[in-house]
Amino acid sequence: MTGEKTMTALTHQDLFSLEEYARARPTFRARVMEHKARRRLALGEHATLYFEDALTMQYQVQEMLRLERIFEPGLIQDELDVYNPLIPSGRNWKATFMIEYDDVDERRAALAKLIGVEKAVWLQVEGFERVTPIANEDLSRETPDKTAAVHFLRFELTPEMAAAAKDGAELAAGIDHPEYRVEVSPVPDAVRSSLVADLA
Repeated sequence: MTGEKTMTALTHQDLFSLEEYARARPTFRARVMEHKARRRLALGEHATLYFEDALTMQYQVQEMLRLERIFEPGLIQDELDVYNPLIPSGRNWKATFMIEYDDVDERRAALAKLIGVEKAVWLQVEGFERVTPIANEDLSRETPDKTAAVHFLRFELTPEMAAAAKDGAELAAGIDHPEYRVEVSPVPDAVRSSLVADLA
């Protein structure tokens, strides 16, 4: 039930019951935190990509069910319907993109300058063009005055890009925004290996 998942959608059968989760949570949570560490990519000091997959989404669902004490099948399905779209399909990578400033005033000023930054994030498979994301498919997360601190991104790969990544091509990532430019090349091996595991 809780192996490293490459599936593209979670079902009720993949979840612990509330009672099972109460028992399994310490061990499961520790494993998820270790897994998440391999799926975190810092883009400079103030931006981070957290790549999602079935295991990270199972954790989100289990925590929500635990917090809200949800056990009715219809309500569980509602949670699955929210989180399943964040699981990669085998031909893409999906990530939560966060702009992170500890100081509230500094964050407010940065968000005002970084309008459109989510569209300026890019990933690149060695030998191919950069891929920019489809951002915030659920709803717009910016106003005329500022961007949001959290965005949801989908990076679509061609079959050739996916094949090259699986064959060992290096990955690079970055942001190309007038107010925030950064490049990470190559992406660390631990992150690269975890992302390659998402590909069908």
